[in-house]
Amino acid sequence: MNVIILEDETRAANYLERLIQKVGPEMKVVAKFESVRDAVPFLTTHSDIELIFSDVQLADGLSFEIFRLVQVKCPIIFTTAYDHYAIEAFKTNGIDYLLKPVEEERLQRAIEKVKQFSPSIALEKLLSITSPTKTYKSRFMVKVGDKIKSIPIEEIMAFYSLEKATYLHTTSNRNYCIDYSIDQLELLLDPGICFRINRKYIVSIHACNNILAWTNSRLRLKIEGIGDDDIIVARERVQDFKDWLDR
Repeated sequence: MNVIILEDETRAANYLERLIQKVGPEMKVVAKFESVRDAVPFLTTHSDIELIFSDVQLADGLSFEIFRLVQVKCPIIFTTAYDHYAIEAFKTNGIDYLLKPVEEERLQRAIEKVKQFSPSIALEKLLSITSPTKTYKSRFMVKVGDKIKSIPIEEIMAFYSLEKATYLHTTSNRNYCIDYSIDQLELLLDPGICFRINRKYIVSIHACNNILAWTNSRLRLKIEGIGDDDIIVARERVQDFKDWLDR
């Protein structure tokens, strides 16, 4: 079985390769990649890969971007230090999700899961057995002085990045710093409620009451309490944004 490893830490990639050879000696690691940029052209031209071991955070972005750009037909075993990507992992061809440090016994079970299904069985059937129920974050914990406050998603108007930090903006015009990136939030939030309009902003459906036509076929949002002029729907997202509003 030809397999590849997507991992941006050399030590972790080498450790995983040794572990694979130990528990699955019939598997051959034919390539290892550290970035989305390097993995995409390889997977585009190699259809003989039968299993992928993939970290989530690579050197230049999330590995999910690879699977948006390339139609991968083989199963994927995700190996990561973060547990909050599991839902997105199962939206791809993910059949298992292993938290680092990967344990030998846990890897063995994941590989056995791959082996027990015949290639003739539709991958969708395999995924239907392993995929969890879709859930989204319903509240965020923020620090206010010495206290911790819980803010429900219904009270959040927008999420935005500013000077390498991420904030949420509430209906009471308060801003709180949170420990998530915009990329991470996009995976955790209910797409029926929140929409990423550009690289910097994710807005709530409740914040879309004041929308203006803007230059270059774009749209601009005005959100009370935020004076930023960059609350603009990127041109390539305008149609999806309109469709989202119309649901």
